[in-house]
Amino acid sequence: MPKPRILVIDDDAGIRESLKMTLEYDGYEVFGAATGQEGLALVERDTPDLVLLDVKMPGMDGLDVLTRLRAMNETLPVVMISAHGTASTGFEAKERGAFDFLEKPFESAERVRVTIQNALEHAKLRDENRSLKKAVEVRHQMIGESSSLKHVMAAIGRAAPTNATVLITGESGVGKELVARTIHRNSLRARERFVQVNCAAIPEELIESELFGHEKGSFTGATEKQMGKFEQADRGTIFLDEVGDMSPKTQAKVLRVLQEGEVERIGSARTIKVDVRVIAATNKNLEEEIEKGHFREDLYFRLAVIPIYVPPLRERPEDVPLLVKHFMEQISRDSNVRAKRLSSAALDALQRYRWKGNIRELRNTVERLIIMSAGDTIEVSDLPEPVRSPGVLSHSAGPIASGGAAPKPDGDAERAKAGTLREFKDNAERAFLVGKLRENGWNISKTAEAIDTPRSNLYKKLEQYQISQETDG
Repeated sequence: MPKPRILVIDDDAGIRESLKMTLEYDGYEVFGAATGQEGLALVERDTPDLVLLDVKMPGMDGLDVLTRLRAMNETLPVVMISAHGTASTGFEAKERGAFDFLEKPFESAERVRVTIQNALEHAKLRDENRSLKKAVEVRHQMIGESSSLKHVMAAIGRAAPTNATVLITGESGVGKELVARTIHRNSLRARERFVQVNCAAIPEELIESELFGHEKGSFTGATEKQMGKFEQADRGTIFLDEVGDMSPKTQAKVLRVLQEGEVERIGSARTIKVDVRVIAATNKNLEEEIEKGHFREDLYFRLAVIPIYVPPLRERPEDVPLLVKHFMEQISRDSNVRAKRLSSAALDALQRYRWKGNIRELRNTVERLIIMSAGDTIEVSDLPEPVRSPGVLSHSAGPIASGGAAPKPDGDAERAKAGTLREFKDNAERAFLVGKLRENGWNISKTAEAIDTPRSNLYKKLEQYQISQETDG
């Protein structure tokens, strides 16, 4: 393991030599510079692990050198040393980014050792945190090049720099959390916390305590004071996943936070101001939930300032190869399993499959294939039976079909002269939709329920294929 390298910048040769002897005895590699300019040149040429920097030097002042060092390398730990130290000098040094400030003559060699150890450990932890953050960003990046995903990314790009609330809709497993994290990561609040709450996973009797906090003794089991998620997310972003599962009482309190920017802990009459950006997500059709009386209309309008719909994976099969490649690399690395390749026939089968569980199901399938397949190449025979042998409906009926026997093609589909697989799927899907609409007397709500798709999605399909009762001849 290489020795940590320390650069001493001090115009006093005696100090440089004394520190060199002490620190080399402790196992460090030490080199020196007599001026600020010389020290900056050494850092630029061969970055050390830590710099000990004198404040008072001829030519360039130590504080000016510190500013230059910070501009060159903001993560390099710098400890200032001075025989003319004052409280104001030490304060300014830390304001400019110094890790610590030591006065000469040093109280003891031990004081210097501890300061250097702390500075190096702090730098190591910061590097580890940065690496973890990058790993999280890679894990949470959105993969795909389909036109529908590009539409989502464009919406994210417009929404992220603002403070507007965002409502993300789409089926389970499509990546709504990824959208929320991408918005936060590209927002002005990116340095602050991203607090996630799964509203469906928390019992109704505990959801208010989780969101708004409680005072000690406010209810049975409240043995300690607890800060709520909204307070934790102050100045950052709160992500309310599965917001459609909130109780009416909780919905009213969330609405108050959005309107007034304040929360009130259970058992307290004091209001607490919070500055929180709210991103919500649901796999439910909230407009239908409003009609049923299950969701507040005023809360819906507060949340849906910027609505973003994430399409299911079956509507963007061209993204499957990129997702598979990403998951194979990620899972092989995380599971310490030798990387494998996928045969073109196996990849084609994965791309044809409907993926009712969307990206989550695809990832789980890839993980199982990497771990359980015996050879270095994953073949069609290694795939799960439903993926190997999808029903006729999966191939022909396209995105909307959800079960039952394949419908007989009507005249439109029979007359279609599809030149590509995509054209064939589109024609078949159009025929399927027209048939279902006829069965349900062209009632949009009944048809959407019958084919198990959100009404908003059905409207999009009708517009896409230019379907209307008037054109159904």
